[in-house]
Amino acid sequence: MSHSADTPLGMPAPWLDGKKIVVTGGTGFVGRHLLPQLLAAGARVTCITRATSRRDHLPAGVEVVRADLRSGAGLEEALRGQDICIHMAALLFGLGWQDYLRANSEAARALATAWQRLDAQGQAPQRMVLVSSLAASGPCDTPAGRGDDAPGAPVSAYGWSKLMVEQILGRALGDRMVTLRPPIIYGSGDRGLLPVFQGLRYGVAVTPGMFRRFPVSAVHGRDVGRAIVCCCRPEAHGVYHVNDGGCYTMADFYRAMARAMDKKACILRLPLCFLGLTALLSTLSGSLLAALGRKGRAPNWNLDKYREARQSGWTCDASRLREELGYAPALTLDQGMQEAVEGYRREGLL
Repeated sequence: MSHSADTPLGMPAPWLDGKKIVVTGGTGFVGRHLLPQLLAAGARVTCITRATSRRDHLPAGVEVVRADLRSGAGLEEALRGQDICIHMAALLFGLGWQDYLRANSEAARALATAWQRLDAQGQAPQRMVLVSSLAASGPCDTPAGRGDDAPGAPVSAYGWSKLMVEQILGRALGDRMVTLRPPIIYGSGDRGLLPVFQGLRYGVAVTPGMFRRFPVSAVHGRDVGRAIVCCCRPEAHGVYHVNDGGCYTMADFYRAMARAMDKKACILRLPLCFLGLTALLSTLSGSLLAALGRKGRAPNWNLDKYREARQSGWTCDASRLREELGYAPALTLDQGMQEAVEGYRREGLL
């Protein structure tokens, strides 16, 4: 099968043609951008879902299997005979350490256990691509960014939980696991940055600290998909960071959002102490609702996200991914923001 630049993948990926790939987290935001690329490359794709998973964004041609990443029920059958497992499922917003550690580390242990059982039968996948996070690497404020060989230094519960997932699965899989650590991911389907886009409809956004540049790396969900495809190459190994090649201040990142909506952005640089207070109140409110039995996702802004926002910056170096695996981002920041806005508008969210 040939794969030209006008496919959803936009680049040839012969190493995936005919491969059986099982994906966790495929019904989420990044999955929406990744799955069409895998199919375009000729892969046979299976998506692991829960009973509560939304499937309306799954493209035609994706098989669905039911399994529980916490209990491990159904995982062995879902993984059996597959060539590659792409593990993206994770809790992104929680109210405390216990939320992140329970959800993310329990899923890793269940996967590791199922993998080891299949290993003993000679039926385990040949490769896992783990989508982790720059939060597992730790903060960095230099334009060059945090390198792939830097030791993990998380500052948040989310970051620690992602590093624990890497360690749990790394012990079980060894060099059969490749890890991808993205920075800020944005694009259509994302809900984490949606409140910022909605605020910018009125021309207002908040950046942490009064006199700070707060440099960040960023990448569109479509380009995270391209990076995952690259990490499926047989020669991929170790940890890779990914970005779109740019280094932005948080204010410039927000201005790109505003440009995509034909708005001018008024950037409010608020003191960290004030932002810490709002994060505390938001966390307490979420905890109270949870105690009252009100189900739902934890607030986007909480104490754990404040721990990340109070750092000096979040930049990373994607040079090894480019040089070793041929990764090249398809979208500039402005192009990516335009895609995000168009997607939100199609869903009636902007």
